[in-house]
Amino acid sequence: MNFTCKAIVFDLDGILVDSDPIAVRHWQRWAKLHDLPVEPILASHHGRPTVETVRQFAPHLDAVAEAKAQEVAEADDTDGLVAHEGAARILSAIPPDRWTIATSGTRRTATFRLQHVGLPIPNTIVTADDVERGKPAPDPYLLAISRLDLAAEDCIVIEDAPSGITSAKSAGARVIGIASTNEPSALSDADAIVSKLSDLRVEFTDNCLKITTA
Repeated sequence: MNFTCKAIVFDLDGILVDSDPIAVRHWQRWAKLHDLPVEPILASHHGRPTVETVRQFAPHLDAVAEAKAQEVAEADDTDGLVAHEGAARILSAIPPDRWTIATSGTRRTATFRLQHVGLPIPNTIVTADDVERGKPAPDPYLLAISRLDLAAEDCIVIEDAPSGITSAKSAGARVIGIASTNEPSALSDADAIVSKLSDLRVEFTDNCLKITTA
């Protein structure tokens, strides 16, 4: 399938960087600390602000304090953190003003991870620090698109989580789902689904980005 757009908005974790080993390790620790079953947490945390996951599974705790501690611990952990195959190639094919990131992580976590794996940090990056409502609300993608000074229909979002796909579609953008952290069936609301980021080919020509899915 082929797509044409003016800009691409990427999710970060699960799309450009593989931080899953870190997330699993820290959610397992947190669940054990609070005597909670970890499997439901691991099945639903992708693409959501940490504070929302805490609120869902431990409403008796101080969600803001717990989320902050969890995010700080994860941000400083690089064991197993790598760039996804194809990330550097794809970003290098896109002019700097034609792409950005909208992530549910904090700015500190996002910039640290991008620096660690050697990927560029866009000037227009949107993080959990920039919005009151995170994914699946449309706010992160609405803000990211507005910072690119484009209309939603001119943008393609690349996401790996159902909550992120809902956020992007609610913002009015088309979405390519990457089945890196979820089964393809969980990404059915996307306009196209591929197994991995490296299945995409991106070319900038005639003032447009052309995306080809394998």
